[in-house]
Parts: sequence; C-alpha cells; structure tokens
Amino acid sequence: MRIGIISSGGDSPGMNAAIRAITRCALDRGVEVVGIHEGWQGVVDGGAKYQRFDWRSAGGILQLGGTILGTARSEIFRTIPGRRQAVRNLVNAGIDGLVVIGGDGSLTGALYLYQEWGDHLAALAAEGALSAELAQNPQPFRIVGLPGSIDNDQYGTDMSIGADTALNTIVEAVDRLSSTADSHQRTFVVEVMGRRCGYLALMGAVATGADWVLIPEEELDARWHYRMTEALKRGREAGRRHDIILVAEGARHPDGLPIRADTIQEILRNRLGVEARVTVLGHVQRGGSPSAFERVMSSRLGEAAVEYIAGPDPTPVMIGLVNNQTKATPLTEVIAQSQAVNTEIDQGNFKNALALRGRSFLDSLDLLKTLTRAEPREELADKGRVAILTGGPDAPGMNAVLRTALRIARNEGQDVVGVRDGFQGLARGDIWDLSWMDVQNWINLGGSELGAIRYELTDADLPDIAHTIQEWDIRGLIAVGGMDTYEQVGALVKGRHRYPELEIPMICVPATIDSNLPGTEITIGADTALNNIVDAVDKIKYTAGAAHRAFIVEVMGRRCGYLALMAGIASGAEMELLPEDNATLETLLRDTELLREGFRKGKKLGIVIMSENAFPYYDTEFVRRVMEAESNGAFEVRESILGHLQRGGVPTAFDRIQGSRLGAHAAKQIMSDIAEKRTGAQVVGILRRGVVFTPFDEAMALMDWENWRPKEQPFLQWRGLADTLAKPGPGERAGES
Repeated sequence: MRIGIISSGGDSPGMNAAIRAITRCALDRGVEVVGIHEGWQGVVDGGAKYQRFDWRSAGGILQLGGTILGTARSEIFRTIPGRRQAVRNLVNAGIDGLVVIGGDGSLTGALYLYQEWGDHLAALAAEGALSAELAQNPQPFRIVGLPGSIDNDQYGTDMSIGADTALNTIVEAVDRLSSTADSHQRTFVVEVMGRRCGYLALMGAVATGADWVLIPEEELDARWHYRMTEALKRGREAGRRHDIILVAEGARHPDGLPIRADTIQEILRNRLGVEARVTVLGHVQRGGSPSAFERVMSSRLGEAAVEYIAGPDPTPVMIGLVNNQTKATPLTEVIAQSQAVNTEIDQGNFKNALALRGRSFLDSLDLLKTLTRAEPREELADKGRVAILTGGPDAPGMNAVLRTALRIARNEGQDVVGVRDGFQGLARGDIWDLSWMDVQNWINLGGSELGAIRYELTDADLPDIAHTIQEWDIRGLIAVGGMDTYEQVGALVKGRHRYPELEIPMICVPATIDSNLPGTEITIGADTALNNIVDAVDKIKYTAGAAHRAFIVEVMGRRCGYLALMAGIASGAEMELLPEDNATLETLLRDTELLREGFRKGKKLGIVIMSENAFPYYDTEFVRRVMEAESNGAFEVRESILGHLQRGGVPTAFDRIQGSRLGAHAAKQIMSDIAEKRTGAQVVGILRRGVVFTPFDEAMALMDWENWRPKEQPFLQWRGLADTLAKPGPGERAGES
C-alpha cells in the first residue's frame, strides 16, 4: 500500500508533528509514503510535487511551525477538470489513499474527490489518459482527514491542530498588553482570528481575565454597545485599572455588518471618553513552534490516521480528539455539521449555533459572563463561609481555580475566605476575607497567591482547625493541590468522630505538575510543566552542534512517568525512562547499546528523558556515567536536571482554562452540598465523560500507595506510539528524532 500526505488551506502549528507521525507509523507498518507539496495545488500539478518519504524525511521537524509540505489554496482543484488531473496523478503515482490535514475547505475537497473517483477513472480511461487496468482497480480510494486549523471550528473534534498554540500566542500577547494597560489605566481592544468561530476569542477571554468578548455565535441586540460600555464603566468604578476587550474577526452587528476593532474604539471614545488602543494580532497567531499539547495530539491523530487508512473500512472519515480519545467521524457528517453552524449564524439562529458548538463552548460563555462582572449579582446572604486553600507544592494554574471559585460562589451570595499557607494556615487561623476585586488580576500569575507549602498535618492540629472552622463559621472547604493536600483532607475526614466541626463538605481540586492523582486524567499545572520541559529540550538540541552527544534530561513526577513520556513524545526523544518501566542496570545497558547503534548510523544528537525516580537506586549522574562508559566512544553524554523551572512561569492557556473550569464546578458543588446539608468529601476531576465528582474514599482506593500514583494510568497507552516514533528506522527499536 502507498499513501500520500498533504497539508492544505491555512497552515497551523502541529502539522509537522502529524506529518512525522503519519510517515513513521506508516513506514513501520510496511506502508509506503509520498509527501505531496503545496496542498491540493500540488496534487493537481504532480511531478516534482510528489516526493517519496523515508524515515529521515520526517526527522527534525517536530518543533517547527507551519508545514514542511507547504500549503496553498487551489482554484483549479475546485473545478472538475482540476480534480480529474489530480486523480490521474494519484493513480500514476500508485497512491492508494490520502491523509489530508486541513480545515473545512480542504476536507470538503477530499470528499468531492472520493465521491467522484469512479467517474474520473472512467473518463480518463475513455480519453486514453489511463490504461484500462489502472482505471478498473477494484480497491476504493481511501481518504482520511485530520483537523488542521487554528480556528477550532470543525465538528468531530474537541481540538483542531494549531488551536492550542494559537490560544497560547493570544494569551501571551494579552498578558503583555495587560501589564502596560494596568500601568496607564488604559483600555485595549484586541482582535483575534477564528473566521466564523469564536473559540479563540472566548477561550482567550477566559484564560486572560478579559473584561468583554464579542463572538459570532452570540446574539447581539441593537443596544449591545450600551451594555458593553456600562459594564466597563461599572468595572472602573469598582476599582479595575484597565480593560481588555477581545473581538473575534467574525463578530457581527445585529444588521450583519462586521464588528471591527476600530469600531469598538470609536464607541468607547464616544460613550466613555476613553482613548482605547487597538491591537490586531493577525497572522502571528498561526506562527511559531507548536505547544507540547499540539505535538502530542497531532502525533496521536497521525497514528490513528494510519491505523484507519490501512484498515478494512473504506468510508472517508476525519480523525479527531473527543474526550481525550481519538475518534473517526464520517467526513460527510463532519462537513455537514461544520457548515450547519455557519448557516444558523447567517439565519440569526444563535441558540442553535451555540448548541452546535457543544456543551463546553456554551458553559465557557456562561462562565465568562460571571467572571467579567464588576461586582457580584447577589448580596451576601447568611450562608456561613466557604474556605479555599492551596496546599503542598504549588502548581501553575492554581490561581485560576481560586479566582473562579471565589467569583462563582460570591455571585450567588456565598461568602468566601482564603486560607494563607494551606493547612498550616487553617490550623493557625490565618484567614483572608477575600473580596470580588481581590482576585481580579490573579489569572495570569504562577504559583498561588494564597501560598502553598508542604506541611505535615498531625493530630495536634485538628483541634486548632476545628476552632478555626467554628470561629469563622466555615461551612465548606475547597482544597486545591496534589497528593499531600488529598492526604490532609483525608486526615480531616478521619478526625470527624472527635471533632464535629469537621463535619463539613470538602472538595479536592487536582493541581500538581506530577499528574499522579486519582479520579482525573488531567491535573492543573501539568501542561505548563510539560511546555517548560519541551522548551528546555528544544534549546538543548541547538547546543549539540556537530558533536555526537546524548543528553539525559531529568524531569519531575515523583513515581509517575507522565511528564517523562509526554515530554518524550513532544520533544522527539530517543528514549524515555519511566518509573513504571521497573528499569534495571541490564535494561539500561540494552538501551545504551541501541542508542550507540543509532549514532553509528549517522545520528548526531540523542535525547533521553528520565523521570526523577526512574531507577530506585541510581541517580542521573550514575546513569550518565554508565551510558558514556558503554558508548564505546560513539558519543559523549551530558545531563540536565531541570528542577523547579518545570513548575515556574506563567500558566499556559490550557491550565488557566481547566483551572477555571474545575474551580467553577467545585464552587457550584460545595454550595449545593451546603444547601442540602451534605457533608461528604469529594474529588473533582476531568475524565473522558467530562467533569466528574468521585467520593473521597472511592478516589483514594484507586491509588497505588507504594508508588504514589493511580493504579490505572491512561497515558501509558501512548507508550507504543513513543517507541515507534523514536526508532531509527522501520522495525527497529532505538530512536531518531
């Protein structure tokens, strides 16, 4: 079998990761690969645009933005003669199927090609352009699409290739604008991409703490500008020093005319006397190196595309990511549903348009309407207080949880207090009576503004904590942190029989870079840590020069290999050493031998990602010395222990959004528990079916306590993908990034 790969339409970060995965997974299965340059135009042009790919063709491209295949919008492919020429070229090249990476337009073209394939073969045979043998091939042409668009506007996937990177670019830009805006008490209007989809604007607003957003899917009345300016005015009166307005490029006035950033600027000048600054981010949003999430997701989609195209089902599909699992959706359904949103918007059926975007999109819009308020909707009621704290090692994104939990609860009239320095502060009665505006600028801050420290809770602390709860009339507790925090909540639960004051509902929110908690597949902070690791490895690669050198990069994770494995996939590492592997000196020697063979075949650089507890008795320096000794002079070995830089820096868009999401759910659940007089402890998390609350005891039963990690670790299913991509060639075992 021989397949072709094209990238078409607008480029997006992560396309190269998909190309790499498709190429290597296909070659490893014995499937030949042809890279077709310049999108559908290249398919039509043929000739030199068709390039046979080998294993090394996909090397060194993982961290590159854009697409090595190039892309173009083809007018001739929109015509029947153009598609007929494309069929002729594909047949003559012996290509049995195509993997198409692109947006709606690109995938629509792929569907047309599939539907017309038989007619084109017959016509080409009649013209004498194809032999009867080629024209009568009984095997159907295969088409698999991958969603490649920063707009994230395609049905059949939760995320499209490029959207996460674009979102991080927007967040970084708005963070920079916010600092200068705050200094001068200014207003900025920021226009972002998205075409007819408001995903980037909406999620960008959630992740940056923006004060207003305009998107195509939300219905606007004739007085929308009045409501916007009044809301901004109330925010300034409440003490807000600056305003950020995000507008999607596809936003429309009620009469259908586009809402431009300069239009909003004029409205603000006329109604508020504000001289707003306009920033149109433009194509900077689709450029740059892909995020870690982008690289891993694109690799997974590429692997799934090969599995499908080499399988028995000829139905043309798009492979997307749904609830963190790859899923094939018929291409006809993808295109019809994606186009239906635009139709509903054009017809003014905004409720239908929002429904078609999905539950998560609608929930995020509702959440944003609360977060952007200048003040709570409800006055404080006599409901006691909810305490929120962060415990154990800090994690990026904790502040997003705190900010959202406070505002969701406070908006319903529920008083909220913050506890400084976690459970130690709870024992000492170090309480902060938080207000709505106290958390205004927390969203983009790393660490925890409440303080998060390691503290060993003892029985002697329980009476002090009980006293604090009684003194402050605390009726519910939201604890944000890692396994240390979970264990401390467990200690409070166990102490209830002695201290009835502890009989209050408690909710644990997972926040740790280690990603080793039960009841969730995602922990707040892990995405930021992963990007920090990948960024460091990308820089390390550039230091190698012409030397034959291997780098051992030690990452955190305690006894969980999540960071090591995901970083290995995202950075193109030759191998990953995980605690779950139960590695020994013997396996280390075998891995070193495989790495040595890779260098003998021309490798100049090797990356080994090693979890901090990959070996029970050997540290990184010992591993380095063993590998260098066993290299037989083929390469030298350096080590880089990344340490605490992994948990530092500002949180990524993903961690801010998921932190806000979990904070909102935790606040709503704790208020419901208080109202219904439920006193159980729970763990909130994100599993395949969405946000899930698990009773505390049930969650703890999911733990492998000897190794401080869950008994089941879903991320290990991608171990095989990592091994395949790291091989020096088809059927071999070592890695060549």
